[in-house]
Amino acid sequence: MPISDEWSFPEGVTYLNHGSFGPSPRCVREARQAWTEKLERQPMDFFLRQMESELDNAAERLGQLIGADGNDLLFCDNATVAMNIVADSVALQPGDEVLFTNQEYGAVMRIWRRACDRTQAKIVVQLLPRPITSAEEQVAALMAGVTERTKLIVVSHITSQTAVIFPVEAICREAAKRGIKVCIDGPHALAMIDINLRKLGCDFYCASGHKWLSAPFGSGFLYVAKRHQQKLSPPVMSWGGSVGGRPAHWQDEFRWLGTRDPAPFLAIPSAIEFLERFGLETFREQTHELAKYARQRIVELTGLEPPIPDSREWYGSMIAMPLPLGDGPPNQGIRDQLQTPLWEKFGIEIPIIHWHGERLIRVSCYLYNTRVQIDRLCNALQSSLEPT
Repeated sequence: MPISDEWSFPEGVTYLNHGSFGPSPRCVREARQAWTEKLERQPMDFFLRQMESELDNAAERLGQLIGADGNDLLFCDNATVAMNIVADSVALQPGDEVLFTNQEYGAVMRIWRRACDRTQAKIVVQLLPRPITSAEEQVAALMAGVTERTKLIVVSHITSQTAVIFPVEAICREAAKRGIKVCIDGPHALAMIDINLRKLGCDFYCASGHKWLSAPFGSGFLYVAKRHQQKLSPPVMSWGGSVGGRPAHWQDEFRWLGTRDPAPFLAIPSAIEFLERFGLETFREQTHELAKYARQRIVELTGLEPPIPDSREWYGSMIAMPLPLGDGPPNQGIRDQLQTPLWEKFGIEIPIIHWHGERLIRVSCYLYNTRVQIDRLCNALQSSLEPT
């Protein structure tokens, strides 16, 4: 059976937006449903005697993938929830500074603006060079924004708008020299590239499972270095202890937020096993080669070179390509005027992004995508970009 048969898109749909909303393969959806049915058959037994140990097992399996101890991982709905937990837990004082690049995700910036407004701390946004020439240049540009008041650096592992892989290990190393904490926003990195949190040395790492890992929607995690675990504040206050009566653990405050179905978290190992059966490195090579093909075809169409080197060092399974600016900003400030006809006329699901004066089309390549679909996109772009 072709691996693409694990997904069942409606007839006529070309789905090139796994980076935003990555649907799970059939085997993962079945695993999630099996966990839900197990809960529904005997809720008392499941919650009191099984759930916590099964969450431990799932966290340990995830830790094996990302180079972390399962006891340092906290399951949460997605990277947004994880980032809110960090923002509510990091102690900031008036005048403290939180440092960002100018390529951070809008929702992350909103989270930290609120946290800084509450504490009279300050947001500092550092402009990074573009086009990109070297990792050293990127790191130096970010660290130039550090002052004696910098308490935390928040940085994407892979950016959402521009699809750039940032040199986060070097950033963590430079931050550690200065005694500055680092929180990494990593939803696009999980499975797309190799992650080793022990080697990385960050303080916090936020991620979503529903993107490149293809775990169920509602399956994210937060990694917390041991020195910070007792300082975390839960987003929802509940009983705070183990529902099964186990010895207290820092995860307890977050595991029981009232009654909820933990099936998305418990199906994460099934998603890992799916990709490992296919071959993680094969998956990464195959999807990168398709993104590389999309890069080549779109450059041929537009004549606009992307501002990142053609290398796996800088992009993986997703590429953001410049488009002609067109007639102006997106309609209603949200959706580009090209995005709607690509869907309505050609059945292509893909985001068009306006970012700092650039107009970008972000192509996500997954195991169900093909060169034929990239060609279909380029034909649709050529038709849609031609003057009428």
